[in-house]
Amino acid sequence: MIRKAPISMIMTEPVITLKKKDSLETAERLFKKHHIRHIPVVNDNVVVGMLSYTDLLRLSFADVTDNSDSGADAMVYNMFIIKQVMKKHIITVSTSNSIKDVAEILASKEFHALPVVDNNKLVGIVTTTDLIKYLLKQF
Repeated sequence: MIRKAPISMIMTEPVITLKKKDSLETAERLFKKHHIRHIPVVNDNVVVGMLSYTDLLRLSFADVTDNSDSGADAMVYNMFIIKQVMKKHIITVSTSNSIKDVAEILASKEFHALPVVDNNKLVGIVTTTDLIKYLLKQF
């Protein structure tokens, strides 16, 4: 294992993003199309929030009905906007943070993804899955 390895070694880039004005249906399509669980919400590439698939599932009947065209989901989604559902107080890391630093943050908090920013602009995302994959390569 490389001591002080930067998070830029394992972060995902480019990042799938949303804007506050995007619909929750758009968010659901992106989650499913890209097989991801976290999407940063940006304004001019500056992170203003984070939406997780779990946030959507709290509003949705998608997994209960197993029907991707659920009219009930569309109705519920139309009652909310991304700005209302997203997490607003986001911790970010920079590309120079070490993998160990990021692992400590994720281990001590109740979330599973961190936006990676440089000069206040989104450049990547790192998830607990990225960390697990990195650790598995070490064995």
